[in-house]
Amino acid sequence: MEIRNVAIIAHVDHGKTTLVDKLLQQTLILNDFQKMSSSMDSNDIERERGITILAKATSLTYDNYRINIMDTPGHADFGGEVERIMSLVDGVMLLVDAKDGVMPQTKFVLRKALEAKLKPIVVLNKLDRQFADPARVLNQVYDLFIDLGADEEQLEFPVLYASGLMGLASYDDKIKEAKDMKPILDTIIKHVPSPRVSEGTLQFQPALIDYNEYVGRMGIGKVFRGTLSVNQMVSCIREDGRIESFRVQKLFRYVGLNKIEVDKAEKGDIVAIAGLADIHVGDTICEVGDTVALPRLHIDEPTVQMTFLTNNSPFAGKEGKFVTASKISDRLYKEVQKDVSLKVQDSAGSESWMVSGRGELHLGILIESMRREGYEFQVSRPKVILKEIDGQLYEPYEEVQVDAPNDYVGSVMELIGSRFGNIIKMEQGMNESRLIYHMPSRGIIGLMTQFLTVTKGYGVLSHVFLEFRPYIKESVGNRQNGALISMKEGMTTAYAIGKLEDRGVFFVEPRVQVYEGMIVGMNNKDNDLVVNVVEEKKLTNMRSATKDATTVLKRPVEMGLEACMDFINDDEYIEITPKSIRIRKKYLTLIERKRANKFEGE
Repeated sequence: MEIRNVAIIAHVDHGKTTLVDKLLQQTLILNDFQKMSSSMDSNDIERERGITILAKATSLTYDNYRINIMDTPGHADFGGEVERIMSLVDGVMLLVDAKDGVMPQTKFVLRKALEAKLKPIVVLNKLDRQFADPARVLNQVYDLFIDLGADEEQLEFPVLYASGLMGLASYDDKIKEAKDMKPILDTIIKHVPSPRVSEGTLQFQPALIDYNEYVGRMGIGKVFRGTLSVNQMVSCIREDGRIESFRVQKLFRYVGLNKIEVDKAEKGDIVAIAGLADIHVGDTICEVGDTVALPRLHIDEPTVQMTFLTNNSPFAGKEGKFVTASKISDRLYKEVQKDVSLKVQDSAGSESWMVSGRGELHLGILIESMRREGYEFQVSRPKVILKEIDGQLYEPYEEVQVDAPNDYVGSVMELIGSRFGNIIKMEQGMNESRLIYHMPSRGIIGLMTQFLTVTKGYGVLSHVFLEFRPYIKESVGNRQNGALISMKEGMTTAYAIGKLEDRGVFFVEPRVQVYEGMIVGMNNKDNDLVVNVVEEKKLTNMRSATKDATTVLKRPVEMGLEACMDFINDDEYIEITPKSIRIRKKYLTLIERKRANKFEGE
């Protein structure tokens, strides 16, 4: 049976998971439950958000071919996964929405694929959508390939038209005449070359890491040379050149939605290997006595970091299942076992950890996962990681692409300009404009909420890491408004909130437990304001003309995790528990805050 290895790349929400599901449904005998569930987005958070977070593998059998499909994350925060996948595959299927066109994350992933000299196939998806314009989008794709420096051979890519939702694919844009997805499979077999392998003894390199409670850490990679068998004694070449021998305990191959155990893997195949407790991305697995290392795989450095702390608020330990420092530490280091783009560092002498990742979303997903598992902890505001080169500080910059209705372009330009964004390109259409900026990563932290407000929810903002540039000393992206801070512990009342509504926007409703130092809203002005939200109405035996008047309150602003991460300043924490997400001041009492400000001012 011949093998074809292909990666499928697309921007967030361009339909790649749906397309792969349909390919599996048409080539495999799936039960009803499997047809209903999304095969590639196996994680709850992935399904809810409709994004792919972790790169995954699947395979299907078509004619006499086994096609291994690697699903790549569409979001740049998970780009650490993307680069390494390129070493496993020999072709890429670029999926582009026939209405939305080319987006920045597509650019990021495609650049990596072209640098690896992979054979591209372009699929224009969602042809069933209203206002789909495949001709315009195909021109954008050609422009993108030229911008990224594609050679002549790469520019002669085959083009297919598809509707993942309907399970149809065609060689032309007459999608309604298509019968199934077979044109995609035929094109993969015809245009994607056989795996790049060589003759000789065993060489296997893990490009991704998986973790299983029963067998521990597993390396997912390609057999570049020779064969790999269960119970075989092999050598592992480490990054520092050390050689360690171990026995292969398990081999897994991906078939459809399942991971199945196999006894042997041939060259060119993508498998998962278990047996070495601390197997790392980029290690080379060889035959004992014949140790020739493959080139190391590059892993991009983290760009954003947050401090994770044990919860020390007055409500600590009331809602969480795992609250101690040892439990939180174990969970963070377990995540590092799976996610090589994540770094965790213990802070000396305190129950806190510096966690570094590829972006705000990357760390936000980790926080949400831990919260659902029953962990209770606190996190600080995300900060970008600065680099010192030749004695000068450098900070990460991003390329930001904005698609917004023409009516809101002025507001968007003002907002991004205030965060040191430099406009690089502007394309104006009949109803919508596309703006491309270069701006510091600091400016993107907390931008999304304000951006959605100024565009009334109609704008789309995407960003991708560009490079490190000299550090701008001015403050970028800090919140302009102050906070409304609870004066004392207790239960909020409609009476107290009603009296304070003209002071700002509230995040809490009546009958909610609060504590001193907890942030209950945002002040209209730029200073912090301590307020009493637990005050009860005085009860007297005197008649009152307004006795029966009811207090009508504005609906409080719902603050989810992303909104809280966007909102907080450097002197604030987010308290994360399985049931609640609260914002609080670092120092809870007014005296402590004044003392801290005094020390900072000196």
